[in-house]
Amino acid sequence: MFDYPIVSMLFIATIAFRGCAMMAVIKGRKITLRLVEVFDAEFILSLRSNQHKARFLHSIDSEIEKQREWIVDYKKRESLGKEYYFVIEECVPLGLVRLYDFLEDSFCWGSFITIENAPFYAAIESVCCVYEFAFYGLGFTQSHFDVRKENERVVAFHQKFGASIVAEDTQNYYFHFTRQEYEKTKQKYLKFMPLDVACFVRSLKIV
Repeated sequence: MFDYPIVSMLFIATIAFRGCAMMAVIKGRKITLRLVEVFDAEFILSLRSNQHKARFLHSIDSEIEKQREWIVDYKKRESLGKEYYFVIEECVPLGLVRLYDFLEDSFCWGSFITIENAPFYAAIESVCCVYEFAFYGLGFTQSHFDVRKENERVVAFHQKFGASIVAEDTQNYYFHFTRQEYEKTKQKYLKFMPLDVACFVRSLKIV
């Protein structure tokens, strides 16, 4: 199922975070993506509770213990290869992004949020990491996702990146994006591309 592009160079790092065991990460040019752990509950809750930053996302339970329980349940889905939830970092946590709703050859991604005053490159590097991981690491050939119509900047970004609106309702636009389309678009964003995701994929212990 794994399909790594020859043009990529291998570079995945491991880091120690808050005294935890060494863990594999997707290494971007400046940022890293590491899998969410229970100790991230406070960061997730604080970011998702920010009314301005999270105004286009679904609301979550405001109790920290509920958030920890959700992460425990999520880790079970992660171990089965059904979902991947990442903390975006550059020495400190900068944001969150999640891959889920895996179909036969398509994946959905979202829950994408960054802190106030995150560096400008954090968002675009994260997007590139997501697509490299999903298309070449997990072998998907297309992506489906939705964006709130009011979130005009994000709608415009996805259209500029090559995704197409294939449906809409009163609240959302529904996008479709193929690996073939991504391979054309990525040539414009090479300086934001992760060097590779192969080692991270190999580190996944899928039951």
